[in-house]
Amino acid sequence: MKKLIGAVTISDVATAAKVSTATVSRALNRPDTVSTSLREKINSVIKKLGYIPNAGARALMLKRSGTIGAIVPTLDNAIFAQGLAEFQKQLNQAGYQLLVASSNYDPSIESNQINNLLARGVEGVALFGVSQERDALKLLKNRFIPYIHVGSLTTPLQGFASGFDNREAIKLGVQHLLEMGHKYFGILTGITADNDRAKDRVAGALELLAQNKIHLRPEVIVECHYELQEARLALKKLLLSNPKITAIICGQDVLALGAILEAQNQGIKVPKELSIVGFDDLEISRHILPSLTTIHIDAVAMWAQAANHLISQINGVEDLPKKIKAGVNLVIRGSTSTVPKSKRI
Repeated sequence: MKKLIGAVTISDVATAAKVSTATVSRALNRPDTVSTSLREKINSVIKKLGYIPNAGARALMLKRSGTIGAIVPTLDNAIFAQGLAEFQKQLNQAGYQLLVASSNYDPSIESNQINNLLARGVEGVALFGVSQERDALKLLKNRFIPYIHVGSLTTPLQGFASGFDNREAIKLGVQHLLEMGHKYFGILTGITADNDRAKDRVAGALELLAQNKIHLRPEVIVECHYELQEARLALKKLLLSNPKITAIICGQDVLALGAILEAQNQGIKVPKELSIVGFDDLEISRHILPSLTTIHIDAVAMWAQAANHLISQINGVEDLPKKIKAGVNLVIRGSTSTVPKSKRI
């Protein structure tokens, strides 16, 4: 195979540094075996020539790829972008590179993405939630590939997790609305099929409401995609189903933001006439008017802990914790208030 014009090889580096290719290889892959002065000399030449090591050759020699994969439901969500940025930061500090894939909330696509990551030799995988196909998880186990679930705590196949209890977390917002005197509720949720987080949040909300003798009919529980327009249409549907509704429980901030926009479009005052609670605490949620009362998830710490746990698995550390809990708290802002006098019983 002919050398590409302009491509710099390890031989070019060795010639310029006046050392053998084996010495250059050791400086790159086992720097502790080369003196500091020689390593600095070789690195200086590499920088000057613009040499980029061949990742495939390096992986073959070290019998490791130095890469870790992560699969999230979508890249079109700030909460995932924020988490992945921290995940990548932790991996880079440990000498690993990140490969990212998305599943579009589809377990079959996620299974294909797991296969794709394995084909690229990843040493570990971070999975979001616990809705994966069991055969895909068994494949990881059979291949002895470390993995961790992020964003949930109850895991299948005795897996590891860095996350929180979605069922309990949503109750923070519901309890706040109950304390404000609300009795007529609607729920805006993401599509619950193949989404354990959305499903658990609905279940948690219904459970706490039932404990307070409030039982919601199916028509005031509306599922939609995590899009502003979908959320606006969903709010219309909710209010048509029961005009008495004074409080909306949203399973995600994008849904809550869409609900606020639609309420304002209809001339409904938030929170004077309608209180709205979100989930995730996106950056925009504190800046919209009124600012959104929401459940804050410490996504940065959650993903950082997942990265460090995964690296520990790869390094063979024993007796690792099965579950690492992320911080969760309610942030009360301007989108919630007491029940309007006209609607009090």
